[in-house]
Amino acid sequence: MATLTISNEQVIELLKQLPPQQQAELFKYLILQQWSTWDSLSSYGAERVRRVAQERGLNWGAMTEAEREAFINDIVNED
Repeated sequence: MATLTISNEQVIELLKQLPPQQQAELFKYLILQQWSTWDSLSSYGAERVRRVAQERGLNWGAMTEAEREAFINDIVNED
């Protein structure tokens, strides 16, 4: 069986030609291929932010969305 070699740009251009439903199916397939990595990274991040909040005397679970955003903003902008 012959193997076709094409660039990433060519693959993307081919995918753009697919109907929206087929693009959605392909997107779902690609997402599922990376899901376990994303899930473990997400779990790690959630645990880590809870721990950092606790180290600073805060309860992540009791914080409002605005308080969480401000907390994350403070963490990101620390020196």
